[in-house]
Amino acid sequence: MFRAFLISTLLLLGSTAYSQPHGSLISTAESLYAANDFAGSFSAYRSAFALQPGSFLNYYNGACSAALSGDTLFAFAWLDSSIARGWKNLNHLETDTDLASLRATAGWTEITGRLRKIVEEIEKHYDKPLQKELLAIHEADQGIRREFIAVVDKSGRDDPAADSLGKIMAYRDSVNLLKVKAILDEKGWVGADKVGGQANQALFLVIQHADITTQQTYLPMMRDAVKKGNAPASNLALLEDRVALGEGRKQLYGSQIGTDEKTGSNYILPLDDPDNVDRRRADMGLGTLADYVKRWGIVWNPAEYKKEESSREKAASQKKP
Repeated sequence: MFRAFLISTLLLLGSTAYSQPHGSLISTAESLYAANDFAGSFSAYRSAFALQPGSFLNYYNGACSAALSGDTLFAFAWLDSSIARGWKNLNHLETDTDLASLRATAGWTEITGRLRKIVEEIEKHYDKPLQKELLAIHEADQGIRREFIAVVDKSGRDDPAADSLGKIMAYRDSVNLLKVKAILDEKGWVGADKVGGQANQALFLVIQHADITTQQTYLPMMRDAVKKGNAPASNLALLEDRVALGEGRKQLYGSQIGTDEKTGSNYILPLDDPDNVDRRRADMGLGTLADYVKRWGIVWNPAEYKKEESSREKAASQKKP
């Protein structure tokens, strides 16, 4: 699968594709992968990397699309690039079904062995018991969401299975929250240098999925963790947006998406200063809003957004008694 958290017939991209921004091509590649168009996704990644190098996650995802398209050479080359740029999730690499076609090759033994040595050296000073606990929490948080999304995508939210999974998700969230609160209150926001990136991510995910009071309580701790390098600024941006909306304010980074009950179309929830949102997103290590909202079928246009948001605000005020 593409990534560990919560996400093949396109013609080869021609010379016009190379004029597209790198980020747009990455977004296109991700969308094509989600649509099971692996050849198209692979082609889009090739175009993106021809423009400029990608992140370790970009290269890993590209390797998945390459492997699913049957191109072993590019798959291994991009896995090499991913590891060189910081990919450390050995367990995900070894169990990822997207890479199944590579496992019978000599290159697989070499690349997993090399990554294992890197991971062992990095993890010598990890808090192993805490890492194990947080990794279990991470899977409990993300696993049920993968199941829920799969059912909703296939049958819609009215499917009884979706309702059942939603209840299970709520229960798991409550259990995870008790565990994470205990960790945060005792040890603080433990950084990736102590437990690894995925275990560190579990702290954010659980707080992100908690109630507004809990989010407000731990938001200052996460802000401090970002300053100390113990949490990614990009994650903080998402929590800042959730808290802002929960408090009745407008979000700053445009990360939170709503759905119109009448039309079923998606839209960006109330956003402060839309004209400068990309500047704020860049400061937090996020890509452009236009690329981000493509996955929800939204075309970002600040002028149009301001008109539509004004209409929504007027409609909401008219409903108030």
